[in-house]
Amino acid sequence: MIRVGVVGAGIIATEHFKHISANERAELVAICDIAFPVAEKAAVQYGAVPYTDVREMLDRENLDALFICVPPFAHGEIEEIAARKGIHLLVEKPLGLHMEQVRRKAAIIEEAGIITSTGYCLRYMEVVQRAKQYLVGKEIGMVRAYRFGGLPPTAWWIDHSKSGGQLVEQTTHNLDLMLYLAGGVQKVYADMGLLLNQDIPEITTPDIASVNLVFESGALGHIDTGFLPQPDDRSSFEIMGRNFRLSIDGMKLTIVEPEGTMTWQGAGNFYKQQDDAFIHAVSTGDTSLIFAPYREAMRTLEVTLAANQSAESGLPVKLI
Repeated sequence: MIRVGVVGAGIIATEHFKHISANERAELVAICDIAFPVAEKAAVQYGAVPYTDVREMLDRENLDALFICVPPFAHGEIEEIAARKGIHLLVEKPLGLHMEQVRRKAAIIEEAGIITSTGYCLRYMEVVQRAKQYLVGKEIGMVRAYRFGGLPPTAWWIDHSKSGGQLVEQTTHNLDLMLYLAGGVQKVYADMGLLLNQDIPEITTPDIASVNLVFESGALGHIDTGFLPQPDDRSSFEIMGRNFRLSIDGMKLTIVEPEGTMTWQGAGNFYKQQDDAFIHAVSTGDTSLIFAPYREAMRTLEVTLAANQSAESGLPVKLI
């Protein structure tokens, strides 16, 4: 049995709790949260030991794997401490808010030789994997996406210094799909503004963003995002290339070619597939089913942070 601990017992952690506890290879043994009642409630439900201090949990428990489900500003040295103990890591997105800190973590993780996965769960969707296979060898010209939704119910989210903003913390999933399916990005230019939510007390993060991308292949990309007063949530994803147009709408994939249109309706729980793939890798050493290791997630974080930098400076940002 893989002995698993979780640090952070909030909204996303509750999703992981379900899949860890349902996996026949895993045992959820410890849950840590700075709010003891939150940790205790989850621990009682899943038969784990509650903690409020992650160092104490890692010292007392003999863990094989750790799920890190803390806000982007709260990582501290969790990854470093766990990696040096040889504990394998699944780190929720985003990895942090400062690239130099995340790169330092990555170096320690790689030196430790542990297995890593990250919370870019959309990569595990059946239609995304089918799209990935279809795009092999294809010439891509344009990639477009958008995501609009409401304001998340967490107090720290409106503080730009703690969340990094919607693109970094939430729409990072959509941008990650752009990179996963269309390759790396070499230049970013962004505009952002706080327009329709100025009446929210203490808000400092933009509520609207528009980002232009130049991919390493030369393809161009564009992504829009915002949390605006509106009646519904909306998202879209589209890739256009030589003699094809590919779009993903929820769990549905559509590919349009001169010869006709093909559609697939996906199935399965991509959160579960993500967690099962990580536990399988820790159990067997086979990492082939992990689609978003730490280094891959770093690429996505770098692009989103570059967009923030561009919006602040008014200038494009080139990525090495």
